[in-house]
Amino acid sequence: MLKNKCVNIYCKDIVEIMQEGLMVIAEDGTIQMVNKALENITGYSKDEILGQRCTIFRCDACKAVRQATSQAWCQLFEKKEQVVKRKCHLMRKDGSYITVLKTATVLCDDQGQTMGAVEIVTDISEMDRLDRQLRQLSRTLDEESNFQGIVGHSSQMKKLFELVEKASQSDFPVFIFGESGTGKELVAQAIHNLSPRAEQPYIQVNCAALNESLLESELFGHVKGAFTGALQHRKGLFEAAHKGDIFLDEIGDLPMSMQVKLLRVLETKTFERVGDNRTISVDLRFITATNKNLPDLIAKGDFREDLFYRINVIPIHLPPLRERIEDVPHLVDFFIKRLTRKNKKNVQGLSPESMRIFMQYSWPGNVRELKSALEDSYVLADGDTIQPEHMPEYLKQGGTGGSGPLEGQPRASGNVNERQRQELIEALKQSSGNKSQAARMLGINRGTVLNRMRKYGIDLQRDVVY
Repeated sequence: MLKNKCVNIYCKDIVEIMQEGLMVIAEDGTIQMVNKALENITGYSKDEILGQRCTIFRCDACKAVRQATSQAWCQLFEKKEQVVKRKCHLMRKDGSYITVLKTATVLCDDQGQTMGAVEIVTDISEMDRLDRQLRQLSRTLDEESNFQGIVGHSSQMKKLFELVEKASQSDFPVFIFGESGTGKELVAQAIHNLSPRAEQPYIQVNCAALNESLLESELFGHVKGAFTGALQHRKGLFEAAHKGDIFLDEIGDLPMSMQVKLLRVLETKTFERVGDNRTISVDLRFITATNKNLPDLIAKGDFREDLFYRINVIPIHLPPLRERIEDVPHLVDFFIKRLTRKNKKNVQGLSPESMRIFMQYSWPGNVRELKSALEDSYVLADGDTIQPEHMPEYLKQGGTGGSGPLEGQPRASGNVNERQRQELIEALKQSSGNKSQAARMLGINRGTVLNRMRKYGIDLQRDVVY
């Protein structure tokens, strides 16, 4: 059994083999002792740390005493708490943040006089990463997967899946565009899951959900005291996505001032936190998405043309559901099975008449609208099939595929249908009835022109005069 004297002899060796960082601080805050683990955690060598004040690490959990009457400069020494445990962020030598658990206590002599303090620093950044990954998995655990959770058997979707697989293997920026409800978030997630970066962070940001100042703080991060309310260091999402992917959804809603700053990050992969002048380098891939027409926004001066060219390296267009109507039965089956798993009802699917209505409806809200309509119908169904009487009224009234909005159909759907009809008629007029040329003018394929002509009942002899 080791005697006390022997233990004291080996204390230095014991401290050096600890996996946790150890730091002994004098009462005035100067660092008196550190171990090898603290060097590894902070990136500083012992020679660079010893004699420095502990504020060198800019810990966002540390609080200075501001009362003029107090003898202490730090709350730890003022309160003389037994043991303080806090999760916080330290700034390493290279300027990056690291998430740690810091345990600190004040050291006193036999008379109770303060001699200093000792702090144990545990690196928990890997635990943070695993926690984020676990939350992501929990959100997608119930997703069945035809192709990374995306349902589609049409030729358009098969081509889309091939493009997603190819794009996932590249580090070039990916630009996903299409109408609202077509599944842009699922495609972005699939690109990450299939890529060599799959084990690294995947961060999603809705650019339309935050105002300009909050969005800047979220993306770039900030240092303590950078602005009113900045009580702690905050790691930005760019930094959190290091070595992984960041998905900027609704990129068309990004404020113009933020577009300038984003362009620099895309070009240099560097940025500064709000309130700091240290340049941070990151390795990440940008995935962006929008349901807006960015060329139109560029023409209006609401979106930077140079930024558009930067994000539009690998463009991926998601077709609206009305252009792949053959996928409707597969989507219905997919969502019905999911609803049945979560509920006690034994609904097997749609009746033939209900399926006919689903197939004839134009689905202006795309897959999101179909999912919502099925959920509403499922609740009302009282047998093993969903009948027309269980369905939302607007579906039954808008299911004939006519050329204009029907009474009772949502106003947005009618506006979309009427606008598309008029645009197609105008393109056919300008192209003298040439469907291929009209398709090029509208930025769609010839098959879509034919589908829309049938959908809206457009007759060249009757409706198009050229």
